[in-house]
Amino acid sequence: MTGYALIWIIFIGFVIVSWLISHQLQVRFKKYSQIPTANGMTGRDVVEKMLRDNGVQGVKIGSVEGQLTDHYNPTDKTINLSHEVYYGANVAAAAVAAHECGHALQHAQAYSMLKLRSSLVPVVSFASRWMQWILLAGILLVERFPQLLLFGICLFAMTTLFSFVTLPVEIDASHRALAWLRNSGITTYESQEKAQDALKWAAYTYVIAALGSLATLLYYIMIYLGRRD
Repeated sequence: MTGYALIWIIFIGFVIVSWLISHQLQVRFKKYSQIPTANGMTGRDVVEKMLRDNGVQGVKIGSVEGQLTDHYNPTDKTINLSHEVYYGANVAAAAVAAHECGHALQHAQAYSMLKLRSSLVPVVSFASRWMQWILLAGILLVERFPQLLLFGICLFAMTTLFSFVTLPVEIDASHRALAWLRNSGITTYESQEKAQDALKWAAYTYVIAALGSLATLLYYIMIYLGRRD
C-alpha cells in the first residue's frame, strides 16, 4: 500500500467517524433536552447568572438561527445561543449555554490559549479564503513551480494549528461550565453526568476535526516531497 493510499484511507475514516460523532451529539442533545433543569432556568437565564456570579459585565446575549450554532464572539463580546438553547429549560440547553459563557469568562480573564487563538484569526481567515485555490494550482504546477504548493501547505498548516489551539480552549470552557453548573445547583448529581456527557461529545467534534486537518496536511506534504518520484 502506498503512502497516498494510506492517507486516503485515514481521511475517509475521519469523515465516517466525524459523521458518527455529529450524529451521537445530536442524539444526546435531543435526549438530554427532555430532562428539565432543577430550577426551571433557561439557557439565557443560565448565562445571565453565570456572568453575574463571576462578575463579568458588558457581555450581550442573543439568539441565532440553526441547531447547535451556539458560539461566543470575542469581537463584540456576544454570546449567541440557538433558539433551542436560548429558550430551553433543560440540561442540554444549560450545558451548552454554560459552555459558551465559559468562553466569555476566558475572555474576561485573558485566558492565554484564547488570546493565542484570537491572534490567529486574521491569518486563518486569509488562509481559508485562498488556500484551496493555491493548493489546487500548486498541485497542477508542482513540477514547474513547487514553491506555490509549498506556500499553500504553509497556509493550510495555519488552519491546522488553529484547530489544535482550539482544543484546549473548548476543553477549558467545558470544565468551567461543568464546575459552575455543579456548584450553583443548576444540575443535580444525576443531571450533572448528562451535562458532562453532552459536552464530551461536543469536544469530540473538535478533536476529530483537528486530526482530520492534520491528516490532510500530511497528504499535501507527501505530494510536495514526492514531486520528483
